[in-house]
Amino acid sequence: MAHTLRRFLLGLNFLFMWLLIKADIDPCKRGTVTVKPSLVIPLGSAVNISCSLNPKHRSWNHPGSKLVLLKSGKRVHSHNGRSSTIQVSNLSLGITVFVCQVYYPQTSPYYVCGAEISVGVAPEPPRNLSCLQEGEHGTVVCTWDPGLDTHLKTHYTLQLTGPNNVTCQDQGSCQNCNRLSLGISLTSHLAESKFTVSVTAKNQLGNSSSFPFTFTFLDIVRPLPPWDIRIDFLNASGSRCIVQWKDEDQVAFNRLRYRPSNSMSWNMVNATNAKGRYSLQHLKPFTEYEFQISSKLYLSKGSWSNWSKLLTTQTPEEVPVGTLDIWYMKQNISSNRQQISLFWKKLSTSEARGKILQYQVTLQEVTRKITLQNITAHTSWTGVIPRTGAWTASVSAASSKGSSAPTRINLVDLCGTGLLAPSWVSAKSENMDNIVVTWQPPGKAVSAVRVYIVEWRALEPGRNVSFPLHWLRIPPNNTSALISENINPYVCYEIQVHALSEDQGGCSSTLGDSRHKAPLTGPHIIAITEKRKSLFISWSRIPAQEQMGCILYYRIYWKERDSAAQPELCEIPYRHSQNSSPVSSLQPGVTYVLWMTALTAAGESPQGNQREFCPQGKANWKAFVASSICIAIITVGIFSVRPFRQKAFAFLSTLRPHWYCRTIPDPANSTWVKKYPIVEKTHLSMDNLLMAWPTPEEPEPLIINEVLYQMTPVFRQPYCPKRQGIISHSTPKEDTIYIASSPLPTGTLTADTRQLVNLYKMLGRREPDSKLGNLTNSLTVAPVDYLSSHEGYLPSNMEDLSPHEAPPTDSLELEHQHISLSIFASGSLRPLTFCGERLTLDQLKMGYDSLMSNEA
Repeated sequence: MAHTLRRFLLGLNFLFMWLLIKADIDPCKRGTVTVKPSLVIPLGSAVNISCSLNPKHRSWNHPGSKLVLLKSGKRVHSHNGRSSTIQVSNLSLGITVFVCQVYYPQTSPYYVCGAEISVGVAPEPPRNLSCLQEGEHGTVVCTWDPGLDTHLKTHYTLQLTGPNNVTCQDQGSCQNCNRLSLGISLTSHLAESKFTVSVTAKNQLGNSSSFPFTFTFLDIVRPLPPWDIRIDFLNASGSRCIVQWKDEDQVAFNRLRYRPSNSMSWNMVNATNAKGRYSLQHLKPFTEYEFQISSKLYLSKGSWSNWSKLLTTQTPEEVPVGTLDIWYMKQNISSNRQQISLFWKKLSTSEARGKILQYQVTLQEVTRKITLQNITAHTSWTGVIPRTGAWTASVSAASSKGSSAPTRINLVDLCGTGLLAPSWVSAKSENMDNIVVTWQPPGKAVSAVRVYIVEWRALEPGRNVSFPLHWLRIPPNNTSALISENINPYVCYEIQVHALSEDQGGCSSTLGDSRHKAPLTGPHIIAITEKRKSLFISWSRIPAQEQMGCILYYRIYWKERDSAAQPELCEIPYRHSQNSSPVSSLQPGVTYVLWMTALTAAGESPQGNQREFCPQGKANWKAFVASSICIAIITVGIFSVRPFRQKAFAFLSTLRPHWYCRTIPDPANSTWVKKYPIVEKTHLSMDNLLMAWPTPEEPEPLIINEVLYQMTPVFRQPYCPKRQGIISHSTPKEDTIYIASSPLPTGTLTADTRQLVNLYKMLGRREPDSKLGNLTNSLTVAPVDYLSSHEGYLPSNMEDLSPHEAPPTDSLELEHQHISLSIFASGSLRPLTFCGERLTLDQLKMGYDSLMSNEA
């Protein structure tokens, strides 16, 4: 910074001294500077520069003075004394300033004097000398090429020599210029006279002259540009006009040029003796044009005037021509209605031929002659029509002069016919500005195709349709299209190719971009849910401005938390509407870290956010249901076999606790007792007993008659107190139960002929000396109003016992007969025992063989 400031101050001092020299102010009071041979020297010459102090100045007597010579502010020489001389060479072109300064001990430098040396070259002879006179009353002006710059003051002198040795000398001179005016005008009466002109250049190093230039009046005179130009349109026609202008009297030829304002090329028209008027045709209506006119005095000699000022005007409107390019979309909104969206491209300027004010839209149902009309100022229209019938649409453009011819199109289902769908649709980028789309025509339906429509629109995440929509019409014999309109780099486009016949359509689609690179960001995982054996990962889409082209795949990465192993991944093809996907290869109970990336044709994006998740590993319900069904089938199959079923029931019965007993049905509550009341002594005939055996669900009881015989003691029962809520386990009293006995009559069952069926068997506690009494053929019972339930009474079949034979009743043997596998303690609860005057079935054995023999 200090160095820069010092240089600035030095330069300012140098400038101040240079201004003093220029102002002829004598700043050289302390001394002088002399330059030999001259202050102006040719390039490459050397000069001697001397600096000396003035003897009359007080600085002459100052001891220890030192002279310093500066060149353009830089020190080039120094000398101790009152005078100094130096030779300088190789000076550059232009002006160089030398300054002499004097230094005194322990003081600042003082200015002595300075000199300005100019280095240059002698002038070259001027070249390309030419002269021109603007208009009939203009002056002669000559121009030339001065050649190389001399870097010195150079003066130019123009000399004209005319007929009869008329000479105009020193009529003009200038310094460092290339143009001079002679100040005279040539007239038409000297049209054939010849004039000669030359130019001389001179400076301090030399002089030179140009070659002489000879001309006539007709050679150098140039008319003035036409002026006051105006355009008139006949009958407000947009294609014809009359151009009018003003010109000099002697002008014989004109040329007119015009063009649309947006064009770079001119249309040229030559006119002879036009006299300031010309008619133009074949203009474009409602188009802005630019007009210019030039003039010339003679056809073969002289020069054309400069072009006139530019005139801009617009042609009038006319009725539009051409037809609109229409396209449409259909969408069903209910079972009987559909939404139609019509689109059309604006007419070109040449087709519109004016300002389009509105568009007329007409929808017509062909069979029922239904017509719907609408007017809009936009290039699209949306309406709702019935889904039934064959519909057509037409659109026309209207201006202040009229309407264009309507464009009609059949509203068919664009993708409804698979046979018309083009195949192998592909898109590739040609460069940054266009996309090439290719396809194969539909196989068997190629002859039905009338036109192909290639439509494209920029994809926006989260939207199925993005506007605006663009399309191209392709002839049926072409299978490729170049998309160059409304294409931006790093934007993904959905491209559909439609094949249309008269009343049907088929379509295929693909994605394409003009240029691509790796996405700027990765997908953002927003949720991870577990369903059955898979994880469902949901993510948010990458913003359109960060996709940088068409995404081809998504990748889901995962690895165990805190693991240094390489992550696993799965690759998912991109679908526009997809934002979730299952992952099924994760182990239950392991915590994983998951993230996602996106891929374009240029590469992979950075990874998105990371999410941790630990699968819970729920049971497979399908396997559970299948195994349950198999077990049920096997169980039913086993229990359908009677031996297995009986063994299973027998095994399960051994697992019963001792305090559990099945309730024995009370015969007093049976339907038979209600029908036949019990009496003191009832004799039933055999016919009443011969009835159909009841179903096993509710066995019908047999009727037991009570007879009065001598009672024989059978066994003792423990004493039972009156009914209490709690059973006492104190030492019981003993009562004796008697069973009636009598001789067996003829025809009764014997042990030799039939097996006695014991319906009940008492397995309860008995005394060692208890015996069973004899059974009689005629069975009677005392009236009973209650039948107790008792544990240990099971139906069984035993062999016939003689009337006087008593079964073994050893208590030890009885205990061994009752084998229990129950997990409950046998002494936990004792069976209830009822006694008193009531006769219960647990003390009886009954047989029915006599009844069966009588039936036989």
